[in-house]
Order: sequence, then C-alpha cells, then structure tokens
Amino acid sequence: MERFASARKALGLCDICGFSYKLKELRPLYVKGNNTNTLACPECWDPDHPQLRLGEFPVVDPQALRNPRPDTVELVAVRNDQYGWNPVGLDDPFNLQDNSLVATGFVGRVTVIIS
Repeated sequence: MERFASARKALGLCDICGFSYKLKELRPLYVKGNNTNTLACPECWDPDHPQLRLGEFPVVDPQALRNPRPDTVELVAVRNDQYGWNPVGLDDPFNLQDNSLVATGFVGRVTVIIS
C-alpha cells in the first residue's frame, strides 16, 4: 500500500480556471460516471449531469394496452365534424354531408393619435 503525505498545507491549481487552492479543496470532475482526472475548485466544479447517463439503465415504460376495447359512448354518438378551408366549408361534390359552417367577420377602424 502506498503512503502519501497528509497535504494539509499543500496547494494545487484548478485545472479549469488556474487559480491556486488548497489541494484538499479541489474535487475531481466526472463525465458519464468516468473520472476525467481533472481537478476543479468549488466555483468551477459541476456534478456529473444525470442526462449524460441516458441509455445506461434499462427503462420499461409500456404505452400500449393489451386487448383494448373502444368506448361504447363514442360509438353511439353521431359525429358531425366539419372544417373550413378556402372557400369556407366542404366543397366536395361527393360529400353528402350538409354544410352548416357560417363565415363571420368584421372590419375595424384604426385611429392615430398624434401628440
């Protein structure tokens, strides 16, 4: 086993900003859980960001349902969805649905106040 000095009074340089700090105040930087062998002062040190570790751990998040059934209320209700385009309304001659869309609009007035 190797032995080292206590480093109570030893100084070290921050590998990021270059300022001098006590060696025991410098902390190692980790990226994706790996030590980069870079020592940083308390101002420059950032913890390893959790988003950099995406994909390392399996995540099971099922979205589909087994044997889904449609909502019976939706089947009973009759839909009359209409949408407008240019020109307003449904312009398809083969569409047998009545067009109940009504276009409304107004023209406003712009006033200019000069002071």
